[in-house]
Amino acid sequence: MGCISWVHQLKKVKEFMNIKKEIEAFRNDMTKWRRDIHQHPELGFVEHRTSKIVAEKLEEFGLEVNTGLAKTGVVGTIRNGEGPSIGLRADLDALPLSELNEFEYKSVNEGRMHACGHDGHTTMLLGAAKYLAGTKQFKGTVHCIFQPAEEGGGGGDVMVKEGLFEQFPVDAVYGMHNMPGAPVGTIAGWAGPILASADSFELVVQGKGGHAAMPDHAIDPVVIGAQIVNSFQIIASRQTAPLDSVVVSTTRFNAGEAFNVIPDSVTIGGSVRTFKSEIREATERSLQKIAEGICMANGATCSFKYHKGYPATVNHSEQARLAMQAAGKVVGEENLIREPNPLMASEDFSYMLLAKPGCFVFIGNGTGEKGGCMVHNPHYDFNDEILPIGASYSASLVEQELAI
Repeated sequence: MGCISWVHQLKKVKEFMNIKKEIEAFRNDMTKWRRDIHQHPELGFVEHRTSKIVAEKLEEFGLEVNTGLAKTGVVGTIRNGEGPSIGLRADLDALPLSELNEFEYKSVNEGRMHACGHDGHTTMLLGAAKYLAGTKQFKGTVHCIFQPAEEGGGGGDVMVKEGLFEQFPVDAVYGMHNMPGAPVGTIAGWAGPILASADSFELVVQGKGGHAAMPDHAIDPVVIGAQIVNSFQIIASRQTAPLDSVVVSTTRFNAGEAFNVIPDSVTIGGSVRTFKSEIREATERSLQKIAEGICMANGATCSFKYHKGYPATVNHSEQARLAMQAAGKVVGEENLIREPNPLMASEDFSYMLLAKPGCFVFIGNGTGEKGGCMVHNPHYDFNDEILPIGASYSASLVEQELAI
């Protein structure tokens, strides 16, 4: 994820917790489910064991269960009379990362790890499903969406394209993500952008190789490439309005191998993050224009490729209001973070928000040694203390929006 400067909007987290008593009663069960999933991480679109466990749990709770959407996706449905329909989404997949924790439930799958908390997200939604199916204090339909391949695979996009909302119609869809460094008992959300789009680019600068001692007989792609990388930074500082946001990061620069050879070409790659579609389009054009212009001025040529990844995650105003209203019932109004301060990380829940109104929120994972390790780190672990908080939030949201 990214910087959590918005946490400092809270001077002190005030004691308030309204966890559903039925959910509190199976807190230990949720911890067992979460740790079992953590111990057996699976990558995107091959979450076979995880999906099987989710489907079996949902059937045990009495939900209608559908499998196979986006290969390993699972949708559990709870119906209770005529009324609106809500979608609740969690992600299933892990990261290609070797875990360095030493607790008893550490990953047994080498090179795979739940380092982003999807094990916790899945468990919180399972907890909410168990509660909602058992109490049915709502009128309408709830679809619990367990999505594969959030980590770069675009499973959310695949589910939508394969007919998620045609098969399981919803009036609104909601998701959440844990946030290390944010105190337990805090929830953050607001209308508008909350996470950025994530694009990538690759540029090949074609020069003319030669002897390092005779650069006048070559066209040096390394020098030209360095000029291009430096010039890319004017996109944010001089071409984009100060109140808009764009991050251009060059993360790859591959040139020659010998110290006395000017290489024939250089390959440059990087990442682009924005919140607005018009800034996204303008940045793509600027990257290409800058590269081609510098190459032309130096007698080189280039080829440019731009890959659009996840779009920005943009919350809808009404659903953001409703989500935070429900969150306040669980953690207390004083522990909500409502002031917009989006992060430059990205999420494929964005595809669902392009298809349906909805809201994505952050739930505090804790600070220091208890939940403070940032995601995508080999020492990260989801904080089991927040399992009943997240489950209660989702349950409260359903009971609020599908009130009897």
